Amino acid sequence: MRTWLQCGVATLVALICASASAAAPDVSVQGCKTLNTHGKPEAKTCYEALSRSADAYLRAEGFWGLEQYDQANEMFRVATSQPNAKALYKVRWGMLLLQRFNNKDASDLFNEALKQDPANAQAYLGLAIVSTGDFDGKASRLAAKAIELDPKLVEAHELLAEIDLEDGKPDEAVSEADKALALSADALDAMAIHAALALLTDKSAEDWFAKMRAVNSGYGEGYAIVARNLILNRRFEDGVAYYRKAIEADPHLWSAHSQLGINLMRLGKEGEPRAELELSYNNGYRDAATVNSLRLLDSYKNFVTFRDDTTILRLRKNEADLLKPYFEDLLHEAIKTYEAKYKMKLPGPVQVEVYPDHEDFAVRTMGMPGLGALGVTFGEVVAMDSPSGRPPGEFNWGATLWHEMSHVFILTATNYRVPRWFTEGLAVHEEGAHSPEWSNRMTPEIVAAIRDKRLLPVAKMDQGFIFPEYPAQVIVSYYQAGTICDYIYERWGDDALLGMVHSFAALKTTPEAIEANLHLSPDDFDKAYMAWLLKRVGTTVDNFDKWREQLKVLVDAVKAKETDTVIANAPAVVKLYPEYVGIANAYGMLADAQAAKGNKQAAVDVLTAYEKMGGENPGTLEQLALLNEALGRSADAAATLDHLNFIYPMDEATHRHLAALWLAQGNNAGAIREYGSVLALKPLDTASAEYGIAQAYFAEGDKSKAEDSVLAALEAAPGFRPAQKLLLEIKAADDQSSAKPKDKN
Repeated sequence: MRTWLQCGVATLVALICASASAAAPDVSVQGCKTLNTHGKPEAKTCYEALSRSADAYLRAEGFWGLEQYDQANEMFRVATSQPNAKALYKVRWGMLLLQRFNNKDASDLFNEALKQDPANAQAYLGLAIVSTGDFDGKASRLAAKAIELDPKLVEAHELLAEIDLEDGKPDEAVSEADKALALSADALDAMAIHAALALLTDKSAEDWFAKMRAVNSGYGEGYAIVARNLILNRRFEDGVAYYRKAIEADPHLWSAHSQLGINLMRLGKEGEPRAELELSYNNGYRDAATVNSLRLLDSYKNFVTFRDDTTILRLRKNEADLLKPYFEDLLHEAIKTYEAKYKMKLPGPVQVEVYPDHEDFAVRTMGMPGLGALGVTFGEVVAMDSPSGRPPGEFNWGATLWHEMSHVFILTATNYRVPRWFTEGLAVHEEGAHSPEWSNRMTPEIVAAIRDKRLLPVAKMDQGFIFPEYPAQVIVSYYQAGTICDYIYERWGDDALLGMVHSFAALKTTPEAIEANLHLSPDDFDKAYMAWLLKRVGTTVDNFDKWREQLKVLVDAVKAKETDTVIANAPAVVKLYPEYVGIANAYGMLADAQAAKGNKQAAVDVLTAYEKMGGENPGTLEQLALLNEALGRSADAAATLDHLNFIYPMDEATHRHLAALWLAQGNNAGAIREYGSVLALKPLDTASAEYGIAQAYFAEGDKSKAEDSVLAALEAAPGFRPAQKLLLEIKAADDQSSAKPKDKN
């Protein structure tokens, strides 16, 4: 017989055991994931239990859930090295590496898993996620393959929904998000996609956020998804606001802290970006964008900032004196021009940041090196390459700044609701409107795309910028968008372009804007545009293969030094493709041949055509200036050298040449600027530059500044006789002025 104590203890133990059993979570990977999805504090206990498992794979999942990434990585290594290890283990390890910024090894693991299990849907999902970061155009196909293999894979539907949203396919995005929600009421990312779609069309998203909070009030990643899509659509202020909401929901979402810092940098903020980036870095979130952005912030000590009422200009200290006059003049001209053309004023000053290191510019704009663009606009902040950041002749900084300033105005005018194709196309059009030499030109890739009928319908133009389907499609899309705006201007005028701006500001779609302002359906517009375009470039397109063959023959003739053959054949090559001014162009070969024959006028005619067609090789343009000067056309020579300042203003000899020409022509202000540029380049011979500035000031009647400059010349070279003579002339002029009788009245 049991005693009362024995019965009591037994009963107590039974009650405790029953209670523990009722409260115990499902200690499995899926059970822990469910708790985590719902934001339950028991998720931590669940993952701790997994981390103590005898199974290496389960321990890996447990450590991962506890954010102990190094331990998780080691356990996955153990799990995958075991005999008969499942393909799943490699997939999950790859997903961990993706989360920890190692896309290369993650991709390798996904491919290894597919070798072991060719029907592994999650491996395809992993590859699709990698592809979204690589922007290689394969993400949609890989996500679709994952769904084909496992139609119930919720995460694949959610990923495809986000890809469709980024690709400007809202209907497809809704469809995939709804499929995810039909499979799981807890599909939080699908809810976030719906919320982003609502906000992008200026509708309320609160119902979707309420549904998201009902599942997990601390799911910050949902707000981050919304923020990311707003940023992609250049809604920068709105994106920053939603990154703040993400952090409010989950203060430990370090990726959101990092993105908040990066996007505050894009908006020209100081102080807070560093705090957010350092917070994410110090808490182990050290992806390349975070690290690179912090390094860039450290480099800002090497920059200097210039401010006035309408502009903020940030330049690297070692080239600030050289670039400041050129950038400030063009900035003010652009603001004045666009204020009149777009009939608006900006709400505040424009900030322009100029980076001599292209990779710094890439980090500034994307958080990552490797960006191919020359300039990027974030609202009223423009970041761009310095002319010193690219090889001479590869980059027209003036055209780039003019282009970006159009974006500043149009993004502001439309409250950031303008389609990408239109704002890019209008900016390209504006380059040519400002300067014929900056007009839109066909590269061979563009000619081939037109020939192969690869241009997009106007209603789908954005896709060519965001998710290109072939390597040259972004370049082709810039050209097509620019020529569309050229066509609208030629047929309907500036008012039609401005009308489309207003339509986009009123949240009209591209088809609606075209119908409202051009009174054509999109299909009819496409037909009319193509007819117009082919009338302009059809000969080049039709004869593209013939041009390539004849250009090769011409190059062979140049190599063989057959000058007469070059002179005879080059004009026909130019005529076949007049817009080609790239490497080994017929203009340069013909000009060299004419010059070799002593035909300076013929060489000038060819090179003038090259310049007007947008040719920007510095050596070729300098040759044109020298030939014009030799023919007594110093004004034309000066105009070419001034044009060269927008291409490569880093050459001392060019500035000296232009300064001398302008001084002789009486353009004293221009001469002062150009001699000042020589001094900014810190030449060995400073005396002659100071002397030139002194001459210009003296000619302007500013004897005080003339004396300062001539004394600087003599300080650098005490025996410089022209400067000594000029100083005497200045003194004599001063004496003569003081000797004049004063007006007694």
